[in-house]
Amino acid sequence: MFELFDAVLAARLQFAFTIAFHIIFPAISIGLAWYLMVLQGLWLKTGRDIYRRVWRYWIKVFAVVFGMGVVSGIVMSYQIGTNWSEFSDKTGPILGPLMGYEVLTAFFLEAGFLGVMLFGADRVGRKLHFFATIMVAVGTMISGFWILSVNSWMQTPAGYAINEVGQFIAVDWWQVVFNPSFPYRFAHMMLAAFLTTAFLVGGVAAWHLLKDRSNSAAKLMFSMAMWMALIVSPIQIVAGDLHGLNTLEHQPMKIAAMEGHFEGQQGAPLILFGWPDVERETVHAKVAVPKLASLILTHDPEGYVPGLNDFPKADWPNVPLVFWSFRIMVAIGLAMALVGLWSAWARIRGRLFTASWLHRVAILMAPSGTLAILAGWITTEVGRQPYTVYGLLRTIDSASPLDAPAVNASLLAFVVVYFVVFGAGIFYLFKLFQRTPSLNERDIKLGQPRKAAGITPIQGLHQEGH
Repeated sequence: MFELFDAVLAARLQFAFTIAFHIIFPAISIGLAWYLMVLQGLWLKTGRDIYRRVWRYWIKVFAVVFGMGVVSGIVMSYQIGTNWSEFSDKTGPILGPLMGYEVLTAFFLEAGFLGVMLFGADRVGRKLHFFATIMVAVGTMISGFWILSVNSWMQTPAGYAINEVGQFIAVDWWQVVFNPSFPYRFAHMMLAAFLTTAFLVGGVAAWHLLKDRSNSAAKLMFSMAMWMALIVSPIQIVAGDLHGLNTLEHQPMKIAAMEGHFEGQQGAPLILFGWPDVERETVHAKVAVPKLASLILTHDPEGYVPGLNDFPKADWPNVPLVFWSFRIMVAIGLAMALVGLWSAWARIRGRLFTASWLHRVAILMAPSGTLAILAGWITTEVGRQPYTVYGLLRTIDSASPLDAPAVNASLLAFVVVYFVVFGAGIFYLFKLFQRTPSLNERDIKLGQPRKAAGITPIQGLHQEGH
């Protein structure tokens, strides 16, 4: 046996590694489920075969992603029980029922209609099949609702009491579920899921457009993805700002780490870049904008922004990691918004499907949503340290009493198995993306919507140059 890390750190790394794999698949599943629902709805309304064929192109991707999400999620449940038994014991009376509600209201709904959605297109009526697709889409969002409620309660616990054996118990389930950070966290994550899917679809479509600019399905996919980028990216920026204000209220130490402020101050600058030095309590080579952090966080250029020295140093998170993961997330979000604006300019000029550089950038941005989610998740989870339940239950008191060699061995096993199993799944996804979304000759030429078909400007999002 061997020991690379102590038991708690190895358990944390194992959880971080597995959640990093897992969170990507549900996020894409949520966005793809709703995208498929919209495609099928447009097909039923307009009768245009192009929507059905694009739906068939992405349904296979959805099936693979959904399956990998389920498998990686099951592993998470077992890992919490084995490596974090103290956490499970103390939070079980609250988190156990919430996870049970997720299974009862979301997973059963998805499982009940998933088979009809995947295999019933030619076996049941169109309306029934569309209803099954709606139920799967709704189920993915309900699942996100409960999972984000669980995580948000750990960040901003409310509606609880502690019994005589040290367990958290619910005294008000409404406060438990709708805890202070939940609405902001839920909205932020759902928007992230939609943007992740939009840029994935847009990147795949752009790749096919560079190969064949006459591919009508690729045009439809790219146009819809760019509309999503244009509309949702600014909304996500606003949602992120509101989430930041909520974090300042309930987790000010996390904000201090995100901003890289060691000293609390009025008129705090926004540090764009730099390297936080925890030992010297300073940020080296920083590039900052005066008073901008106060303006953003308090909406007052002279507002007070807390610093890390306002809190015990033993409670500080990993400041450099939180600092940089936050900036990566923000940078990607701004890049998404810029791509959306670029696509709007190309659309106005009639060059949405011929702008080669836009397509190349869209390909590079295809994984941007997953990277932003991972960066945001690191900011959220590492910023909560050294607590599992913020301010109440420390991480070191949440771990199972395991020997370090055993946890290190399981960490290594997880890394090897995950890269083999999920690496094969991701490789297969890339093979699916390489398939050309072919169409038959009866498809209506893009850019010529017909009133007789009941196509509105919104439904004709794919129109070339408009």
